[in-house]
Amino acid sequence: MIQRGGQVIINMLDNVRKATIKPFITKHVAKGTQTYTDEYSIYNSLEEWGYKHKSVCHGKSEYARDDDKDGIYEVHVNTMEGFWSLLRSWLRPHRGISQESLPLYLGFFEFVHNAGIRGKGLLQPLISLLVT
Repeated sequence: MIQRGGQVIINMLDNVRKATIKPFITKHVAKGTQTYTDEYSIYNSLEEWGYKHKSVCHGKSEYARDDDKDGIYEVHVNTMEGFWSLLRSWLRPHRGISQESLPLYLGFFEFVHNAGIRGKGLLQPLISLLVT
């Protein structure tokens, strides 16, 4: 999950079912939050779980929508799609990551994204995290 302009949370789930994803969402997302998803049916219960929900239907070639007609296409999942693109590009050189090691790689990538620092500047926050 990613907040537009903000933090990301990566968590490997055992499966992609409502019973698995609901506790993850309710733990990390405040009730009443506006959520944007694609049309995957697992998200159909977001409103009954207490969240505002809008989706785009990629299956119908819809990638962004301007519901309030103000010229800003606010209904989209481009933030998450862009994040996944960066993650895939970062993982590609690490060919053959085991299922056991993958959470460590994902955790590191989450940390780097959320720190908002690149290069040598990342070293101090990483050391601080490791020694606390």
